[in-house]
This record gives sequence, C-alpha cells and structure tokens, in this order.
Amino acid sequence: MSLENKFDQILKNFEDIESKLSEGITDPKKFAKYSKEFSELSPIAEKIKQVFKHKNELADLDSLIKSDDQEIKEMAKIEKESLIVVIPELEKELKFLLIPKDEADKKNAIIEIRAGTGGEEAALFAADLFRMYNRYAEIHNWKSEVMDISETDHDGIKEIIINISGKNVFGRLKFESGTHRVQRVPETESGGRIHTSAATVAVLPEATDIDIEINEKDLRIDIFRSSGPGGQSVNTTDSAVRITHIPTGVISQCQDEKSQHKNKAKALTVLRSRIYESERIKKDKERAQDRKSQVGSGDRSERIRTYNYPQGRVTDHRISLTLYKLDQILKGESLDEVIDALRSDDNAKKLSSSNQV
Repeated sequence: MSLENKFDQILKNFEDIESKLSEGITDPKKFAKYSKEFSELSPIAEKIKQVFKHKNELADLDSLIKSDDQEIKEMAKIEKESLIVVIPELEKELKFLLIPKDEADKKNAIIEIRAGTGGEEAALFAADLFRMYNRYAEIHNWKSEVMDISETDHDGIKEIIINISGKNVFGRLKFESGTHRVQRVPETESGGRIHTSAATVAVLPEATDIDIEINEKDLRIDIFRSSGPGGQSVNTTDSAVRITHIPTGVISQCQDEKSQHKNKAKALTVLRSRIYESERIKKDKERAQDRKSQVGSGDRSERIRTYNYPQGRVTDHRISLTLYKLDQILKGESLDEVIDALRSDDNAKKLSSSNQV
C-alpha cells in the first residue's frame, strides 16, 4: 500500500468515526471507544489534510509556472520551492505519529535492582543506581517508594524494588533494563587497581487488576520473619510475605513494612507487574519478526552501559553513546540525555521498519 493510499484510508476512518459521534451514540462503551479513537486520530488527520492541501497547491503552482506572465511565474516558482521542503517534513512527522504506541508507556514503573558480580563493590554500585533513579524521579516530580530492600552491612544493596509513579514513567525508564557495569577503584583497594563490578536492572510497567486478573486460588502465600543486613531479625513478628503464582511460577516477596497487610499488598503489586511484563514480552515477540529492530531486548542479562570513574565516562553500548558526565548522570541530572538518545534511536528504527512494510 502506498503512503498516499494509507493516508486516504486513515482519513476515511477518521471521518466515519466523526460522523458516528455527531449522530449521537447511546451505548456508553461504544461512545468511550469511538471518543478514544477520535482523540488519537485527530492530530494525524489534521496533518494528512495539510499534506493533501499542499499537494493540491503544488499542482496549481505547476500550472501557474507555465503562465506567460513572468511575475506570476517567478512567484509560483518561489512558492513551489517552499512546498517541496514542507511536504516531506510533514510526511516525516506523520510517519512518526503512525509508529505503533506502546500502551504500557503511560504506566508507572517498578524497578528491580540487583547486585551482580563484584561482591560488596557490586552492592555499593547497586546503591548508587538506586540513588540515581530516586533523584531522577525527584527531578521529574515523580513519586518514588521502596517496595522491598535487602541491604549489606556496609551500606550496599543486594536487591531493591522501587515503585515510581507519575506521567509516562515506564515510557522513559524502560530502556534502563539490562546489566549496568562499573569500573572504579574500590575504597578497600590499597593498590589502586581498577575493579569491574555489575548490577542488573529490570524495569516493569506497573500492572493493575484490570491488566491482569489474579485468582486467589492460584496463589500460595508464605509468611515469615523479616531479616536485615547480615541476616539479623528486624522484626519480632512474622510480617514478611512471599507470594507464589502457581500457574506461572512467578514469585514476589516484601518485608519492608512492619504490617503484614502492607507487605502483602506490595508483593501483589510486584507479582502482578511481573506477570503482566512476561505476557507483554511474549506478545511483542509474536508481533515483531525482528526483535533486533528495538533498542535492546529489555533482558536483564544484556550488558547495556558502563560507568567508568577514572575517565568520568558513561557509555551506552546499544547506541555507542559516550558522555563525559559521570557525576551529572549518577545524580540523575543528565540521565535524560542518555534516555532521549535511546528513545530517538528506537523511533528511527521503528520508522525504518515501518517503511519496509
């Protein structure tokens, strides 16, 4: 299908929806459905109308260029040169508008950070990543809440789960999934040798009970006593909760709160989001024939970024982006530079893929 035919089809669909809404729809579900479609198609339809209008003007100008009147001919040539630039730009904007949207982008996000190879140094790096995302959330006026945390004796973090809520959180943070590597001299290193450690990050869209329906009968809930750094008990009551979703084998636990009910609620939120993300990835793989067209797979085993302290450098390996702004990125201040570059690259690849269809 040519691009022009595709635009024609979209415009016809938009006008059909507009007609149905103007006639009046009594069914609330149908009204909501058509209203949503109308809202989503409106900016696209307006751009298409602009393209068609300019193309008609271009045809008229071609006729005027054949005129015997020299002044009219020159004016027509100048206007034509302008339209020749404007039309491709509008078509490019339209193609971006037509890139399929990820419905999950609007959702809140759950971030899981786990210390990887490197012992205590990896745990300290996991704590650095937590502070980076926490500060980044503050900068964007998002709310950050610790769902569960397992700390070490030296201020490191073995594992932490945080919930970040706000506008389009998942859409910005989803590219953070993968293995983050740090190269630096540990404080305990007397010889000044650079060590390499790693932490893994998984970013999940927060799922609601509308997204994923969980049957209580499919859950096994275990209650146990919370433990802190080094395994010591931090609570005298059995308030920690571990939930297993039997059909999928997905497990979630929370021991951050003193209240068993609060821990259960948090564990359920994480469990639901893990199941939702698993199903989302499965559907994406079914839809996309070439997963390599996306910026990374979201797999936590994929090495995505290196933080090099001696050079003050951060390199994102997926798009070969290097910034000498280590401190600013770890403070969350310049993290947008990395994320914006990743989003742009992802959109460009999706656009290229859609052009080949």
